[in-house]
Amino acid sequence: MKTLGVDLAADPKRTAAAVIEWGGAQARLVHLALGLGDETVVELFGASDTTGIDCPLGWPRPFLEFLLGHFREDPDAVLRHDGLAGRRELAYRATDRFVTRQTGLIPLSVSADRLAHPAMRCAVIQSKIAHLCGVQPRDGTGRLVEVYPAASLKIWGIEARGYKGRGTPESDVRETMLGQLAAAAPWLDLATYRDQLTASDDLLDSVIASLTARAAATRTTLLPGPDQEVAAREEGWIHLPTGSLAELNR
Repeated sequence: MKTLGVDLAADPKRTAAAVIEWGGAQARLVHLALGLGDETVVELFGASDTTGIDCPLGWPRPFLEFLLGHFREDPDAVLRHDGLAGRRELAYRATDRFVTRQTGLIPLSVSADRLAHPAMRCAVIQSKIAHLCGVQPRDGTGRLVEVYPAASLKIWGIEARGYKGRGTPESDVRETMLGQLAAAAPWLDLATYRDQLTASDDLLDSVIASLTARAAATRTTLLPGPDQEVAAREEGWIHLPTGSLAELNR
């Protein structure tokens, strides 16, 4: 099995990818890259069994209905979301609220925060993948899975506070994180790329995304319940690992 992890940014310069090859008692990071355009992401997807992408695969359904109502000058459709509670429905998807209940983390809003531009790019990439490999369900039941590295790290017990950034303190935190990963997953070979992972939080996130893709591929992630299945298909679903890092290579 090969799993691909993509840390998707609006700017290709900040987009990272990691491919992990799984076989026998070992898993090995075989490809790590930063500065990926759409076509490279699509090509890597085509060569991998499962891809975990750190970006929303869709928008909240109420947000889309709100925009359509505004476009059509339908005041009733817009007024349904009057007030703070109404705007929260526009900002967060069912999966975002689920992640908060499970982990205490609050994902960025795809409709009202910095994720909007990457999500637009992600929608285009999904369409390019559809042309190559067929439409991938947004709930992760195909080969494309939405992931959230910060949540995966928390579930796996990896202390990651302060690892985002390009300074020395942040790189020191990433070095410590890699030590924790090595202790929790001694079967994972990252040695060739350790310096690059220490230097870049984008690259490190892509590795965590690839590990989470493995969890999804082995059916050790939390799936939507019956009352969430429709929303997951329409809006996307963040896959949270249910097992430990040690269990990924079993």
